[in-house]
Amino acid sequence: MGTRFRWWIKILSISCVSLFFLAFGIQTLLDAYTLTNPFEFLMYFFSSTLIILISIVGIIYPVLRVHSLFKSNTTD
Repeated sequence: MGTRFRWWIKILSISCVSLFFLAFGIQTLLDAYTLTNPFEFLMYFFSSTLIILISIVGIIYPVLRVHSLFKSNTTD
């Protein structure tokens, strides 16, 4: 029971942290469009895009792990 509980805590914590950074990346991307310096815009734009992409991977990982857990439980 303890290992199953720790597994769910790990999955939920990864999801929550990824959702936070996804929101942070989207906010940074929106703020990039208010900049007047083109070099600063490029830095903000590419950094926020990288944050968003990594966050999406952090959201997809728990979804696939939970999906595989439920799929393996239904076949048993």
